[in-house]
Amino acid sequence: MSHQLNWEINTLHDLSVTDYHHVLALRASIFIVEQNCPYQDIDDKDLSAFHVYGKIDQNIVAVCRILPPGISYPEISIGRVAVSMGYRGTHVGNDLMHQTIYFIENRWGEKDIRISAQQHLTSFYGRFGFIQVSEMYLEDDIPHVEMLRTTKNK
Repeated sequence: MSHQLNWEINTLHDLSVTDYHHVLALRASIFIVEQNCPYQDIDDKDLSAFHVYGKIDQNIVAVCRILPPGISYPEISIGRVAVSMGYRGTHVGNDLMHQTIYFIENRWGEKDIRISAQQHLTSFYGRFGFIQVSEMYLEDDIPHVEMLRTTKNK
C-alpha cells in the first residue's frame, strides 16, 4: 500500500452523506453482490451504531459497525465487518479490528464483545481473543457462529 490508511469512527449523525454512501456501497458489494445473498443490509441498528471505516485517499476500503450493549446482544457487538477485495491480504482487516477494539475499550472500558461471525472466519477473529460459543447456524443461508471476546480471554 503506497497511500496512507486513515481511520474514522463516527455515529451516523456525524458521518458525511458521502462517507455513509461509500460505507453502504462497500457493504453491499461484499455482503449482497460478492456473496450472492439478498438481504436487508440497511437496518435501524445503523442509527445506534458507531461506524468504523478506513480510507485511502477518499476511498473507503474497510468498514464495520459497533453496537452498544442491548442492541443486538446484552454485550457490545461488532458487525458488518468488510474489507474491499483489493485490500484483502494486506493486514487492513487486522488494522480494522485493532481500531475497533481500541475504540470499544476507550469508550466502555474492558467489556465482553459478542459477534456473529461467518464460520470460515473463526480463526481470523480468534486472533483478537474471540472464542466460538455456539454451534453453527445459518444466517441468510451462510454458516455463522457466535463468538465472544471476554475480559478473561482477550
